[in-house]
Amino acid sequence: MSEGKPSIEELSRRIDQLLNVLNMISRDLADISKSLKSAGAPTAAPAIPAVPKEGMRGVEDVRESFSSDLEEMLIFEETGDYIVIKTRRFLGSDNFAKIASIVRSLGGEYISAGKDSHFKVPRESG
Repeated sequence: MSEGKPSIEELSRRIDQLLNVLNMISRDLADISKSLKSAGAPTAAPAIPAVPKEGMRGVEDVRESFSSDLEEMLIFEETGDYIVIKTRRFLGSDNFAKIASIVRSLGGEYISAGKDSHFKVPRESG
């Protein structure tokens, strides 16, 4: 009997948890790096499409904030007060950091929930 060995599902779940932790660390390091760079030398802010200040934003408003290559990796859903953004595939640390940065600039956040992890952006735009 192999009671001491974890199942494939358990190993997969643990790998997913580790990937989420690594993604969060990568995001934090990217934020720290960005802060250090901005503290050292003034640079122009990245060009992110503006969202109208009044009213509720929809999926298309949020989708337009992403480059076409990033947009192709994502699924956008409108749910109540939020636009939920899920990934179609593994993003890698660079793409995750880019997406997380855009989501944060829209007032959103990353929700770490294993296989149900996602980004969410409030529909209220200001």
